Amino acid sequence: MNGLILIDKAAGLTSHDVVNRWRKLAGTKRAGHLGTLDPMATGLLVLVTGIATRLAQFYGKSEKTYLAEITFGQTSDTYDAEGEVIPTNAPVPGAEIILAALDEFRGKFLQTPPPVSAKKIKGVPAYKLARQHVAVELAPVPVEVKQLDVESLNGDKLTIMVTCTAGTYIRSIAHDLGQLLGCGGLLSCLRRTQAGEYSVNQAKTLDQLANLAAEHRLSEALIPVAQMLPDIPAEYFDSVSEMHIRQGRDFRTSPFVVQPGAPLVKALSRSGDLIAIGELKIPNLYHPGTVF
Repeated sequence: MNGLILIDKAAGLTSHDVVNRWRKLAGTKRAGHLGTLDPMATGLLVLVTGIATRLAQFYGKSEKTYLAEITFGQTSDTYDAEGEVIPTNAPVPGAEIILAALDEFRGKFLQTPPPVSAKKIKGVPAYKLARQHVAVELAPVPVEVKQLDVESLNGDKLTIMVTCTAGTYIRSIAHDLGQLLGCGGLLSCLRRTQAGEYSVNQAKTLDQLANLAAEHRLSEALIPVAQMLPDIPAEYFDSVSEMHIRQGRDFRTSPFVVQPGAPLVKALSRSGDLIAIGELKIPNLYHPGTVF
């Protein structure tokens, strides 16, 4: 069971809960996720399992898309409905003002992460300090919202579709928008629909995976290691070259197969198994940085 698993996470589970459920289903200890989803959130959680965990380092900066519901007239310490919710009793502006304010959250801008988050302060996650009632001050970080579309606006409920860079907090967008409008706001619903090249439409629920496991068909849900990272060019090698690559020797690629200067390359065996991820040394000469 080596590869990538796409899971449609249910509300109420932590990302770690999902990883543990997968470990039990697959009978493995080697598994991890490629981007946390809060317990309240649903949708696409990407897991790597087996030797594929060694490819996690290449997935850190993929864009993600979310369907988010923001409720105005309320605030919370976590910036979402999971925290201590406090009504503001402030009037919610009209649609024209709300829609105009959304322009502040398109493109590149500085965003302050929520005080209850995984961001670390002197090595300690901010959420642990917040739970101890320690004042948390997080520095703003640059983020980019590539696309923000309004799906619906009904009274105090705004639903938006957001495509953003890794590290962007939709909870902060909800909170900051509410502050900008003067009425307060929090994230009341969140669903991740896309992560990099993967869609939630490709994912299976934990119940579906459990059914496959009971029928000894769990491998049907697996994206094999060789099919991961499709944006990295690949080249096939014979058995002698495969042996040399596995020994850590530099290897050459064909300029007709791999564009000269490509920073990474997937070295595949004749049977299609991933041998290594090669790192560029000079044009068309690679060092096997990660060997399988």
